[in-house]
Amino acid sequence: MSDVDQQAMKKAAAEKAVNDYVKDGMTVGLGTGSTAYFAIKRVGELVKQGYDLKCVTTSSASECLAQEFGIKTADLNDIDSIDVTIDGADEVDPKMNLIKGLGGALLREKIVAAASQSEVIVVDESKIVKKLGTKAPLPVEVLRFGHTRTAYGLKRQGCEPVLRKNGSEPFITDGGNYIYDCRFPDGIDNPFFLQSAVDTIPGVIECGLFLNMTSAVIVAHSDGSVRLLE
Repeated sequence: MSDVDQQAMKKAAAEKAVNDYVKDGMTVGLGTGSTAYFAIKRVGELVKQGYDLKCVTTSSASECLAQEFGIKTADLNDIDSIDVTIDGADEVDPKMNLIKGLGGALLREKIVAAASQSEVIVVDESKIVKKLGTKAPLPVEVLRFGHTRTAYGLKRQGCEPVLRKNGSEPFITDGGNYIYDCRFPDGIDNPFFLQSAVDTIPGVIECGLFLNMTSAVIVAHSDGSVRLLE
């Protein structure tokens, strides 16, 4: 699959999500990443057409994009709820459970998802898996303090945790934390158990398992078709 084909699929899925789920007057969550970019751009087009939308962003990068496309943004603390959030994912399993966080925004993405009445995920066909963790590592956001001890706790869950780097330095999230990318040799057999185990490790802030949070998944395929899972 060429990069051009993959970009075209991401664009198709993102635009369908916005066209089908975003209505005038809504409060909309804007995700982070290469697929979410196309959703943010399409939301900006609706604003130019006269839609009155209030948007909450999941990262500083998405906030910059929203401003670039003329979208009015709001602080999550100042709103009651979000009507719909449109975001991407790194993996989607048959039950619409997700791995997210390769874009580095998993903490804010999960907070926004939990505040949303509907969480709509847009992906290309390469992100669909039978079992989570078979293609993508599981990102886990951790405090910088004692992070090597936190990584030891992660390793005891059966993975190989690798500190994410930005060049030669550790990657820093919008919250000022580190991320460990945890690869499981045979995938994740019980994501609900794993999420519970990981979240109780001292130093872990949040993990990239998004379980029972998704309302719909829009999948774009290389043959040009777009499929809805719900």
